[in-house]
Amino acid sequence: MQDTTFSTLNLSAGVRRALDTMGFGQPTPIQARSIPLILDGKDIIGQAQTGTGKTAAFGIPMIELIEAKQRETEALVLCPTRELAVQVAGELKKLARFRKDVTIVPVYGGQAIQTQIKSLRRGTHVVVGTPGRMIDHMRRKTIKLGTVTKVVLDEADEMLNMGFLEDIETILGATSVSRQTLLFSATMPESIRRLAGKYQKNPSVVKVVGEELTVAGVEQAYIEVMQGMKLNMLCKLVDTYHFSSSLIFCNTKKRVDEIARNLKMMGYEADCLHGDMNQSKRDRVMADFRKGRSAILVATDVAARGIDVSRVEAVINYDVPLDDQYYVHRIGRTARMGKSGHAFTLVLPTEMGKLRGIQAYAKTEIKRHAAFSIKIGGAAAADTAAVTGKGTYRRSGMRRPVRKGRFK
Repeated sequence: MQDTTFSTLNLSAGVRRALDTMGFGQPTPIQARSIPLILDGKDIIGQAQTGTGKTAAFGIPMIELIEAKQRETEALVLCPTRELAVQVAGELKKLARFRKDVTIVPVYGGQAIQTQIKSLRRGTHVVVGTPGRMIDHMRRKTIKLGTVTKVVLDEADEMLNMGFLEDIETILGATSVSRQTLLFSATMPESIRRLAGKYQKNPSVVKVVGEELTVAGVEQAYIEVMQGMKLNMLCKLVDTYHFSSSLIFCNTKKRVDEIARNLKMMGYEADCLHGDMNQSKRDRVMADFRKGRSAILVATDVAARGIDVSRVEAVINYDVPLDDQYYVHRIGRTARMGKSGHAFTLVLPTEMGKLRGIQAYAKTEIKRHAAFSIKIGGAAAADTAAVTGKGTYRRSGMRRPVRKGRFK
């Protein structure tokens, strides 16, 4: 498939034109291998990491296969989070921009359900939704799935981790028995295999995960630090590297709020994202981050599932992830579209064993970060703010970032 191009995939002129408008060049491996199989009507299990083009891998053939003869739902995409549902719906609309006969509606919690009901009553060909909100619409009888012949389970491993198995089975049971079922997952645990065995028909497995689960363009490092020094070390990293855009991960919503609040108090252009925030605020936060109005976004793993920002320069694990898989998902948010990126993990002395486990799982090397003796802003003098042998942190007196996320 190395010589595969979008022009050799037998796509319609409208879809090819949309791809050109979106700046797509060569198909990624998951796209090159999945698109022909999906166009041929086969069920597939696609395993690939975040940032490898999975949405287009199922979105391109989905738009091609929509008949749009009547205003009835033909395709359904299930996503674990509202952010991912919004992102996927947006991508599908871009792919269908030259197919004016195709309508796409996202449905998710946090948005007024009456707005969604009005859209659904007008008729839609593709529904992109979260399992919980889909069940809500099914109970209200505001959505009919009997005409659905194509179903995509996007980030299926995360949906199962979040406890959506029963909802997924209820939804699949309401669709056409002759449906085409496409399952995409970053990992392939036994629960995914059981789901595939129950609801797919002789699926083709498309696995593009190489020996390394992590993105090659990410420079990974860890810093061993005492618990009370974590915030200082975080500031030191941001000040040293002058990141214009960084994503900081914490394990709990409480920690996310705490870190974002402290960063703001110190003058950083920071914001936070987690599941307890209402949808309008989450939308505002993501818009600010995408447009560069905020330079730092502090988030939980689940909330970050819909973040697709190509300009993230660095991922900083303020907390070592609770699950090895989360490390892979986290650092996959940087080094997108062929760019390079940084991933730093702040590690307590008691967490070194956990770090070794992550390295073994991800088949990668996370190097120990060198002492801070980096020239900043072209200055000749080495910075002296570093973790001392006594575990204290001395500030260098650097100014905080001021405008547009630029650190000076």
